[in-house]
Amino acid sequence: METHNVVIVEDHNLLSQAIAGLVNSFENFNVLYTCKNGKDLLTKLKTPSNVPDIILMDVNMPILNGIETTEILKIEHPNIKVLALSVEENETTIIKMLKAGAKGYLLKDVEKDVLETALIETMIHGYYHTKDVSNILINSLTEDTSGGIKLKEREIEFIKYTCSEMTYKEIAEKMFLSPKTIDGYRDNLFTKLQIKNRIGLVLYAIKNGIFKV
Repeated sequence: METHNVVIVEDHNLLSQAIAGLVNSFENFNVLYTCKNGKDLLTKLKTPSNVPDIILMDVNMPILNGIETTEILKIEHPNIKVLALSVEENETTIIKMLKAGAKGYLLKDVEKDVLETALIETMIHGYYHTKDVSNILINSLTEDTSGGIKLKEREIEFIKYTCSEMTYKEIAEKMFLSPKTIDGYRDNLFTKLQIKNRIGLVLYAIKNGIFKV
């Protein structure tokens, strides 16, 4: 198996060094360098030899944060796979990172073996998500969760709106429906698609081409 190059983007030096040490201890993975923020990373990437296979990206950083940086990478370096590694575990942040183009989202207190698995799975399958972050059934990521069920136009419209930053109340107003009806759409889709939360809807939308990342 070939060696895969990794870059770590993290504004805390000690943590960055610790993560680098872990990654370098994994077979077939090598840390090329570390960066303090997105701007630092984008500057280094101008040199072809500095382009890695995977980037472990912090979310909250000064100058250029992880979400903004990932959006730029999706356009300028689409072959680089980004894994978010963050202390942020709120739904909104996770959704923003996934929509920006991140292939996975890990919390910084993740176990060493999970981090290694995430790197391996990302290289093999192109993505990795943990239940701890998303609370989604594994099938929602690896298999067709629709089970052959055809979604109605209004359900697809609702899913598209869930990929935005609108609240469910705002979605109800946009679709000219009552909040109670929107709750019904949501709960029905959770059951249909075997997912547990809004993050699951976003992942489903991305996987099935309803929302393009």
